[in-house]
Amino acid sequence: MKIPSFVKGLRSFLLLWGSQAVSGLGTAMTDYALIIWAYGQEGTASSITLLTVCSFLPTILFRFIAGALADRWDKKRVMMLADLLAACGSMAVLVLYSFSALRIWHLYLINFLLSCMNAFQAPASFVATSLLVPKEHYTRAGGLQGFSGSAISILAPALGSILLRLGGLRLVLACDMASFALAFSVLLFLIDIPKEGRKPEKRKGKFWSGCLKGIQYLCSHTALMRLTLFFAAVNFLAKLGNDGMLAPFILARTGNDQQALAMVQSATAVGVLTGSLITAGMKPLKNKIRAIFLATALIFVGNILQSLVVSVKVWAVASFASYMLAAIMNANLTAVMRGHVPLELQGRVFSAKDTLQNCTIPLGLLLGGILADYLLEPFMASSSPLQKAASRLFGIGNGAGIAVLFFCVGSLGACLSFSHLFKPIYKELDK
Repeated sequence: MKIPSFVKGLRSFLLLWGSQAVSGLGTAMTDYALIIWAYGQEGTASSITLLTVCSFLPTILFRFIAGALADRWDKKRVMMLADLLAACGSMAVLVLYSFSALRIWHLYLINFLLSCMNAFQAPASFVATSLLVPKEHYTRAGGLQGFSGSAISILAPALGSILLRLGGLRLVLACDMASFALAFSVLLFLIDIPKEGRKPEKRKGKFWSGCLKGIQYLCSHTALMRLTLFFAAVNFLAKLGNDGMLAPFILARTGNDQQALAMVQSATAVGVLTGSLITAGMKPLKNKIRAIFLATALIFVGNILQSLVVSVKVWAVASFASYMLAAIMNANLTAVMRGHVPLELQGRVFSAKDTLQNCTIPLGLLLGGILADYLLEPFMASSSPLQKAASRLFGIGNGAGIAVLFFCVGSLGACLSFSHLFKPIYKELDK
């Protein structure tokens, strides 16, 4: 069997990608098992959401600093140190659990610290990929990374459940440690991240001015900044709609049918997997920017479709299509960023972009819950003339208010995306 020619040029990246995917699967299984353990201890949804908050906020708060340091420091050492500290976190959980001393607040603290480490690892890994992958394969590399992420999201709950039955939390943590050992060994002994082609980093000057170089670079490149702000708006709308409210929408509309939710979530994961495989196997697009905006518009159209029907099958198909397009869109967006940002600045620019894009997510999640619980659900349960008109489109009963929210978000997001489709300012990003 003949090996595709592009594989030979991606050997180091494929080793890094494969080993990190195995380590990521071990971490995801641990996260799944700890959620089950935490819920068993507290029995409240807030105990789970606080775990998510502790894992999410530090990454945003420290990303600017981490990006600047990742650009100055050796990428391989940053990644190895971050992996090592993550393994120490899993080891701490294992020791505490083995002595029956594990408490929920330990998990909050450990998640917070590990999120701080991820703030350093993410920009270092981003730049390392740029150094290991030829420019013509940036989109393919993004597709492979999307594939591994979606595969992990599918496999982790299933494998985590099996390991919990076979050996409990100890076995899950032991597998996590073994996956770390594999990834760490591959990175240490088999991968050499090149430094050629990079301008020497000037270390003189104030550190804080270095941290701000990422945002300064975006401000000086109008097209990149507008693209970043566009996705900040998209992330806000996504958390108001399908991406943030899908679970309560389906559970409300189906009378708390967890099998229906599992079916739609599985379709979502398979959609990401399919989109990632398509991106990994296809040739790079010439018009990446138009593809990005068109895909985003169609994703929001999926919100509109889900709002107008009460059918688990239709919801699943819409989720599959939307997240397949999302995987293709994300891979092309990453390729655009890699292709237009100098290597010596990628850590800081990536961090600045990520912070700006993601800072709207908590607001979207918070506002989505408030609108659904205190405005739209009560409105759709009333008997006003406007409600009767709306019920012809969205039906009645639990979840009808969230359907209204999906429709509004989908319409606004689609209009926003289509309005950017042919703006001339973005043409330079396809060069």
